[in-house]
Amino acid sequence: MNRLNWEAITLQLQNPFRVSYGVSTTRQAFWLRLAGDEGWGEGTIPPYYGVETADMIVYWQTAVSHPTPFPDDPADIPAWVGTDGPAPARCALDLALHDRIGRQQNQPLYAVLGLPRPSPKATSFTIGMAEPEEMARLAAQAASFPILKLKLGGENDEAKVEAVRRARPDAELCVDANGGWSVDEALRLVQILPSYDVTFVEQPVAKGDVAGMGRVQAYTHLPVVADESLQTLADVERLAAVGVQGVNLKLMKLGGLAPGLHVLHRAQELGMRIMLGCMVETSLGVTAMAHLSGLAEWLDLDGPLLIGNDPFSGVTFDKQARLHLPQRPGIGAILRE
Repeated sequence: MNRLNWEAITLQLQNPFRVSYGVSTTRQAFWLRLAGDEGWGEGTIPPYYGVETADMIVYWQTAVSHPTPFPDDPADIPAWVGTDGPAPARCALDLALHDRIGRQQNQPLYAVLGLPRPSPKATSFTIGMAEPEEMARLAAQAASFPILKLKLGGENDEAKVEAVRRARPDAELCVDANGGWSVDEALRLVQILPSYDVTFVEQPVAKGDVAGMGRVQAYTHLPVVADESLQTLADVERLAAVGVQGVNLKLMKLGGLAPGLHVLHRAQELGMRIMLGCMVETSLGVTAMAHLSGLAEWLDLDGPLLIGNDPFSGVTFDKQARLHLPQRPGIGAILRE
């Protein structure tokens, strides 16, 4: 029997999901399983990250023949996983190895990692980019969710924010352009957004334009939060150097819990504000990230709420979108009945 196996899962989205890169109705995830189901992990990445499925599989095929046993100490996981291969493939293995240790120790992941026990905390709920009236309808439909994140980066963005604000005067609103604005567009819009009581602006300009991110931040009191611009530890240094106030950490783009925690702690040292995010992932990957939620100011962990065929049960959401961790060892995700 192979020491690890993987299985592709096609995730069906509840609604067509449009961001500045395009629209999708499905996403592909991978479920990674260590031999004997000792540990599980997930590898999921949107197409616009440019990661090839074949490259992920080659990385896992190489891991099958790794010359040493699975590590029994979380401190040894980074060396075992290595730095080669796509980040989501490394993430899946990193999660499975952490899950294995948690199960062996009969401890939840946050305890294994020495992290604060997470208390229930609300996640934002994402409203995909659409016509203003449709975004307002979706916002009203999510009436019990206190925090909404609006996908922008197209035309009529102010009208979209205005429509949602009318539909949900009670909601905390955040906006995410996914790099869809030019610097000039971003500078114009960040002067308008405070009138709609927006909390922060995520990834206003292209991921490679770190200087542009800094220009936008210098022009507004709203926190600018880097998402696509943050994929390595070195990116944290560059973003902090230009004054960007916040970062959105995602395990799939950073390569798992070990590098994710390294980036998180460095961002904290640099005085940056922390958001924990996810791709459109199953409850397996999102539950793993939720174990870190005691370290973050903002949560954007609504992935399981966006898909209709989540095969896993893990973190649960109450009517106010607050996350509750399962009382199980390791990551704590199980297959749905």
